[in-house]
Amino acid sequence: MSESPKPRSGRTAHGRRRVRSALALAAMELFAAQGFEATTVDQIADTAGVGRRTFFRYFRSKEDVVFPGHDERLAEVKEHLEAADRSADPLRVLAETAEFVLDMYLAEPEVSLKRFELTRQVSALRDKEIASIDRYQRVFARYLRDRCAGEPSGELRAAVAAAAVVATHNHVLRQWLRSGGELDARAELRRALEQVTAALAGQWCAAEPESVVVGAVVRTTAPAGVVLKQVEDALRDLPR
Repeated sequence: MSESPKPRSGRTAHGRRRVRSALALAAMELFAAQGFEATTVDQIADTAGVGRRTFFRYFRSKEDVVFPGHDERLAEVKEHLEAADRSADPLRVLAETAEFVLDMYLAEPEVSLKRFELTRQVSALRDKEIASIDRYQRVFARYLRDRCAGEPSGELRAAVAAAAVVATHNHVLRQWLRSGGELDARAELRRALEQVTAALAGQWCAAEPESVVVGAVVRTTAPAGVVLKQVEDALRDLPR
């Protein structure tokens, strides 16, 4: 009995990531060997063992190949924030999301390290990297604005907190890249974010409170109607 044909690599999510990563590595090796401007899309596709059409299924240009999967990563970050517990501290949620973003870079260390070397040499790619960082920061700020709607100066504080968390993430990421991937980036980021969130604590909106019901039982000879009125008056005087 003949075996069923295996699906092509680009037909599954894992396969697509593998093809995209292969194209990115091929491109960055060529960029390093012969320069960014001198490298063509055809050369990248040929080195990765795919056709030109396959390249353009994954990337719009050779500039985009330096940042593989960025749009997918950003979408995953948005989903991560949308799924977060609404009763959790919003700054803690943001810190956990920054760790989630770091894990994306650490999952493809070879691509991340080669990109770091390349972006230091090609100014156009540095500009593209800065633009991609700004997109993460805007997503973080939008989440905080939504969580703290109606708070005094909420929009300003959302922008400041988002910028602080993203800057902390990028600082640790650069340390890891400069170390050649040797630094324990996860532990370092967690320590750094603890300092940042502690500095921002008390100046930020609180988590959405859960409803609290307090009851009491007392002995009294007063009629039930009198007791009920006293309880209603007491509740009415509580701060809202």
